[in-house]
Amino acid sequence: MNAETAAAFDRDGDRDRDVRFSIGGELPVRRLGFGTGGLVGPGYWGPRHDDPQRSVALLRQAVERGVTLIDTADNYGPDVAEELVAHALHPYPEGLVIATKGGVVRTGPDVWHIDGRPERLRAMCEASLRRLRTDTIDLYQLHRLDPAVPMADQLGALRELQREGKVRHIGLDSVSAAELRRAQELTPIASVQNRYNLMDRAWEDVLELCEERGTAFLPWFPLGNGALTGGAGAALDAVAAQHGASTGQIALAWLLHRSPVLLPTPGTGSPAHLDENLAAAGIALTEADMAQLAGTR
Repeated sequence: MNAETAAAFDRDGDRDRDVRFSIGGELPVRRLGFGTGGLVGPGYWGPRHDDPQRSVALLRQAVERGVTLIDTADNYGPDVAEELVAHALHPYPEGLVIATKGGVVRTGPDVWHIDGRPERLRAMCEASLRRLRTDTIDLYQLHRLDPAVPMADQLGALRELQREGKVRHIGLDSVSAAELRRAQELTPIASVQNRYNLMDRAWEDVLELCEERGTAFLPWFPLGNGALTGGAGAALDAVAAQHGASTGQIALAWLLHRSPVLLPTPGTGSPAHLDENLAAAGIALTEADMAQLAGTR
């Protein structure tokens, strides 16, 4: 890890793994955030709750509990999650970082297509600005690279939005290490959002590159889409028992220990589950625990 990366980490209170990371070197957040995918219906379609006030209360609870990073996307719902974020949290408290995504068009439950044309990316971003009731999106992530559009054109559209003050930092979702290197030659990339968890470490090379360059890595499905909340293996069960914790809490604690650039944003529609997730930040795994968990796949 280089000196610039190391300087971005606030290591005060080493026993509390919820240390801070500065996205783009200027937006300090607590590393355990909150994702809004759990606030919408199956297949990311429609609202999750019949009463939207339940989702509003959950978002407010997350912030009251100290969450400073909210991760959402325009196609969650679609539109539903961003509107909930604004309804619950606007005017946004100082220090709260809102990350959203564009570049994917959802047309039904689990039905979507990629659209990275510059004019569409601009339209998506400006619609997110309206829904989020803000003039600037802290972190705007390209939800997928469009293979039909040159990367330079897609990132060029986001750079133009950045120059206009509509986007502060640019991130990417589901990219290879080679794609990340190419993108970083075109513009600063503040974050990557790839699938990564205790059982699925296919993107280890991307994580290593993020560590090298001080890039935030927001792992999606940090709990393996529910697989890590129970029955995930003897090693995980044993470590959970040793700490008097749930397996999900140990899976989140493992991410916080695995790398200082990992910023998990687990989502949920349950207040009790939210409290359980956030409590994972206080679990101090030992070297022996990490070794025991190393073989969990």
